[in-house]
Amino acid sequence: MTVLVTGAAGFIGYHVAAALLARGEAVVGIDDLNPYYDVRLKQARLARLAHPAFRFHPVDIADPSALAAIARQTPEIDRIVHLAAQAGVRYSLQAPFAYARSNLLGHLAVLEMARGLGHLRHLVYASSSSVYGGNQTLPWHEQDRVDQPLSLYAATKRADELISHAYTHLFQLPQTGLRFFTVYGPWGRPDMAYFSFAEAILDGRPITVYDAGKPRRDFTYIDDIVAGVLGALDKPPTGAQPRLLNIGNHRAESVSTLISLLEHALGRPARLVSAPLPPADVPETYAAIDAIADLTGFAPTTSLADGIPRFADWLLAWRARRDDGKKQG
Repeated sequence: MTVLVTGAAGFIGYHVAAALLARGEAVVGIDDLNPYYDVRLKQARLARLAHPAFRFHPVDIADPSALAAIARQTPEIDRIVHLAAQAGVRYSLQAPFAYARSNLLGHLAVLEMARGLGHLRHLVYASSSSVYGGNQTLPWHEQDRVDQPLSLYAATKRADELISHAYTHLFQLPQTGLRFFTVYGPWGRPDMAYFSFAEAILDGRPITVYDAGKPRRDFTYIDDIVAGVLGALDKPPTGAQPRLLNIGNHRAESVSTLISLLEHALGRPARLVSAPLPPADVPETYAAIDAIADLTGFAPTTSLADGIPRFADWLLAWRARRDDGKKQG
């Protein structure tokens, strides 16, 4: 049978698709390759997925007819890992309709596609730790309140959870929503802080640091995340009970620690500019992971001190390749 991965050219989607192929699965990938960040990075990820068992469709998940056509062409799809979305908390202040289209209409279109498959074993979809809003009780548990989002992005992700709940109740779709915390690592997203900080350090540009670097994040390395996603995919819920799981490192580290590790890994000092914490940001994120650990044995093993040097090595190689491509072009 076959696994459909939406957002296959994205950071997490690429790594999940690669892991599925490595364990012998057939994979259908979907991505619209939008220019939210450098499309060359998305194309380079896709190039690494070249495999006889991988088929790719450059379509928008908010296009129900395109998804229906893929379902007709690939009736053997029996599992879905839905990772495509318009990401980014701050960008939702600039392009709100992009979030409504991708995160709401797109999620609904994927659910309708799943409903039409008829033999779906499991749909795993990406939610976000952002749904916890300004919750100050740490660590964050799946049972905590999630009705006070601090950003449109967070609101769309909570809406996805509620829509999925309704579809599970109405149509018995077996679903698991994963509340991702801050994911980092090689082939990451340039809009995320660790990536943009590293680029700024290498370019000699200043870094804007909020609240003197005091905010803390549950940084989770991509290999640990992939293990959790596949573990959850392999454990579909029984009956018509929707499921939500945190997926994080269960360890909060300060932004100032992140910057220090980047400076050491890149061999250059950072230029820092202080600013107050934006209203869409929270002081700390911290995942309780008991539920996913009990279900799948999920146990992150990569510390920030180990993961950042791996990312830095990749970034240096990627920049050399990217810059060489610019010269040739």
